[in-house]
Amino acid sequence: MTAFRLTLSLILVAIVAYTVPDAANHGINLFPVFFGDIARMGWPGQFNLDFLGFLILSGLWLAWRHRFSPGGIALGVLGFFGGAPVLTAYLLVASYRSRGDWAVIMLGPERAGGLSRG
Repeated sequence: MTAFRLTLSLILVAIVAYTVPDAANHGINLFPVFFGDIARMGWPGQFNLDFLGFLILSGLWLAWRHRFSPGGIALGVLGFFGGAPVLTAYLLVASYRSRGDWAVIMLGPERAGGLSRG
């Protein structure tokens, strides 16, 4: 669990450290660039489309983990638009709240039920 948490922390710090100066220099209106690359049908667009799939899965998983409650849907939307910084922060908090229990981290405390060792 320590290696997982360290990895999450490194990802979070790296992306924030990259994003802050990028947003300061180029602004935060990334949608035209993101979807423009997809429309041009090149490798940057393929990467963005692949990444978009991960964002969709991340948002759906966050909403599902919270049983598609209003808060869960809001968290899913935040995860979709916030990407890795939101997901890594969420997983860090979940790893501590669950005391490192993978079933609880992945399924949520209600669904983990009998699977949880804690």
